[in-house]
Amino acid sequence: FPGEEGGAAIAGVLSGRVEPSGRLPVSVPRHPGGQPGTYLRPRTGGSSRWSAVDPEPLFAFGHGLTWTRFGYEDLRVDSSAPTDGAAEVAVTVRNLGDRSGTEVVQLYLSDPVASVVRPMRWLAGWARVRLAPGAAARVTFSVHADRTAFTGADLRRIVEPGTIEAAVGSSAEDLPLRGEFVLTGAERVLGAGRVLTVPATVAPR
Repeated sequence: FPGEEGGAAIAGVLSGRVEPSGRLPVSVPRHPGGQPGTYLRPRTGGSSRWSAVDPEPLFAFGHGLTWTRFGYEDLRVDSSAPTDGAAEVAVTVRNLGDRSGTEVVQLYLSDPVASVVRPMRWLAGWARVRLAPGAAARVTFSVHADRTAFTGADLRRIVEPGTIEAAVGSSAEDLPLRGEFVLTGAERVLGAGRVLTVPATVAPR
């Protein structure tokens, strides 16, 4: 139901007059029974030989296309950060096509070992990057330890020390670069002042 201006909008995208750069805020199931429909699934929620249902999405959370292609390279992740500090995650994104375009660089985190079951990964930060053909930019995320917090078994919001995996790419299922950092120090209990954002800076290369 695109409305009275929908035809012109769709024609603009198909003709190349308009550059699409939106991203899916949900996952689109591949099959009617392909559940769960969210990318925030546990590690055991993927495909397995124990079920005939294929939960892999047709289009993943964060998916989106435009009229050019982008490549990712040179991922750098701080080796460690305190449980009350921040780690930097930096990546270079490059326009590989012959047209200008906008990429939404997405940073996902994962906590492989925690005191409660965590999602396979969750979106922690993102940055919109406009690039000319052949151009590149360095995107740097500042990830505060608070962005790894979760509700523990005693119903308190906590940050646990341990290894955090970081992955960068163009959607929840297209993550070509992966690294990790270690949170060190004591477990922290968070209050209302916890950090909820992941600032990102974009610098031309």
